[in-house]
Amino acid sequence: MSLTRLPQSGPRRRAVAALVTGAALVLALAGCGSVSGGSSSGSSDTKFVQGTGQITTLPKGERPAAPDISGATVDGQQLSLSQFKGKVVVLNVWGSWCDPCRAEAPNLAEVAKDTAAKGVQFVGINIRDYSTAQSKSFEHSFGITYPSFYDPDGNLLVKFPRGSLPPQSIPTTLIIDRDQKIAVRALTALTTDQLRKALDPIVAEK
Repeated sequence: MSLTRLPQSGPRRRAVAALVTGAALVLALAGCGSVSGGSSSGSSDTKFVQGTGQITTLPKGERPAAPDISGATVDGQQLSLSQFKGKVVVLNVWGSWCDPCRAEAPNLAEVAKDTAAKGVQFVGINIRDYSTAQSKSFEHSFGITYPSFYDPDGNLLVKFPRGSLPPQSIPTTLIIDRDQKIAVRALTALTTDQLRKALDPIVAEK
């Protein structure tokens, strides 16, 4: 795809650049990669970028700030990350069409239930499901009771600035500390053991 250069300058040029950057990130997340065999939102051969399996953990003092993303949930409610300040937030990017997401969903549901009393809040970002009926069916099937942003076009993902440990695959899980700094990024579908091992030290921080 070629882009025609526009003869604008100043705010218009910056706006166009931001849109191009955002579109590139969404395409990187949702474009080429391994083919999922499961059904998808209007396509039976939805492609996704598989995670590298890498889990990155940053010490305090080296953690980038998480953006205060906000928007409508799968259930039509308004939600923002800032309302969970003071809690540890586990932010998971998922789609009902994504087989690795389906594999890890029961693990997320289990750990979410076990850690709620410890001040941990799970939140999802539901991407590329163009019907909330599919999203709700996924949540019901796997016992997901925590809220998820409904973000079919990936608009929320581009709010993570470069260098901030942004989501780079589907699924991606971020663990955000009580100061709303990104402490952990997992570019893989997580087992319960992996999730607990990554989460427990962040929950234990004072």
